Amino acid sequence: MTALARIAMMIVGYLLACLAASIVLTIGTLTPEWNELFGAFGAQSREVQSATLWTLAGLGAVVIAALGLLPTLFVLILAEGLALRSVVVYGLLGGALALAAAYGLDFLREAGSAGGGLGREREVFAAAGIAGGLVYWLFAGRNAGAWK
Repeated sequence: MTALARIAMMIVGYLLACLAASIVLTIGTLTPEWNELFGAFGAQSREVQSATLWTLAGLGAVVIAALGLLPTLFVLILAEGLALRSVVVYGLLGGALALAAAYGLDFLREAGSAGGGLGREREVFAAAGIAGGLVYWLFAGRNAGAWK
């Protein structure tokens, strides 16, 4: 596989990973308040709910892609150079990048001082990062370093 095809695959994988992370983040944050948000629309609100979910997920994907580009680019170049192909590596790196982006690099220290456990918000961000890492692995990470 040529280097240009590999770069194109990495870009597509990154964009799909951002969309997956945004979907998980949107559902994870809106689910507790879902009935309160859409209760006013009544029984015919399925279309409104679906349109709202996809709109928020799309906008969230753009924000995630813009804010996470540089740190993710660094990690992906490192993974390509070392030919890391493990699904576990991409899941862990995705979760760590999402938590670091949302809470800074001291996210574990703050969580430990809050009385144990990560807390719901941190869990949702970690799940979104893991989902993004797994989707990236599915489309581009499992062939990391194939251009060598």
